[in-house]
Amino acid sequence: MSKSILITGGAGFIGSHVVRLFVNKYPSYKIVNLDALTYAGNLENLKDIEHAANYVFEKANILDADVIGELFEKHGITDVIHLAAESHVDRSIHSPLDFVYTNIIGTVNLLNVAKEAWKGNYASHRFHHVSTDEVFGTLGDTGFFTETTAYEPNSPYSASKAGSDHFVRAYGETYGLGYVITNCSNNYGPNHFPEKLIPLFINNIINKKPLPVYGKGENTRDWLFVIDHARAIDIVFHEGKNHDSYNVGGFNEWKNIDLVKLLCKQMDEKLGRAAGESEQLISYVKDRPGHDLRYAIDAGKINKELGWKPSVTFEEGLSQTIDWYLSNQEWLNHVTSGAYKTYYAQQYEA
Repeated sequence: MSKSILITGGAGFIGSHVVRLFVNKYPSYKIVNLDALTYAGNLENLKDIEHAANYVFEKANILDADVIGELFEKHGITDVIHLAAESHVDRSIHSPLDFVYTNIIGTVNLLNVAKEAWKGNYASHRFHHVSTDEVFGTLGDTGFFTETTAYEPNSPYSASKAGSDHFVRAYGETYGLGYVITNCSNNYGPNHFPEKLIPLFINNIINKKPLPVYGKGENTRDWLFVIDHARAIDIVFHEGKNHDSYNVGGFNEWKNIDLVKLLCKQMDEKLGRAAGESEQLISYVKDRPGHDLRYAIDAGKINKELGWKPSVTFEEGLSQTIDWYLSNQEWLNHVTSGAYKTYYAQQYEA
């Protein structure tokens, strides 16, 4: 096979879409999906490709450097697409060390193994690090994050991702390791673990539970359909400039409260409920510490240099997302149990 690509976090939300795209689009590639299968990793996300000839799953944790080294040797890994991360801001506030270990030390483990495995021939290998717009901090009412925006993380999560970004660049500049970095805006779409806003609220509306909105709901985010994000990763991995970074955004800025009201409207229509019924579930809760007011990405570089742009409007993508959850309620029921319920109670019902 022409490439043997290790995709970390490949059973998670974004990772599963990237794995599926690469397995289906590149049959000559060997795709090795590495995931620790923590609470957000779910192999049910990949049932449709689990028997593909070019697909292998390995349960492992990126904190175990010895195991990572063994997997590089076993599969002849030529490239890495690194998505494995602790990613929920609220969890990082409660358990910051978990984010330091996974997002920083785990990334350095991967970099060390790749550095040794590819030594002397870095030009033919690529380490694609997938990061977030949250590393840039917060914006006022105007302006956008660009690839040259200074880092100013405000949460333990974003600080840990900023640290991992810096280590990837450092390994490129110090050792010559080939890399690209993508910083994306908020993702939404099928298979999203229901601790994040959109899948959480879809599930709560289905079950007529409260919709807890932080503060006054005025925080603004740019939303990126996960399938479009997977397409961007594909393009940057193959065509992006070495030792460069690309911002990936959906050109879809929404205040949280406006998004929630649109979601309620679409859900009422799809569930056959009276107009405005789901809006009655909205409840305002105490804002979380360090809650950035606004994120907005300028994705002009990836559009101009590589030709990528979103394929759907937010309204279209949201409608498709709701349809998926309504058609996959068994999947939703499987992931809204056990530890997740305990976390939900701790976070929103205390």
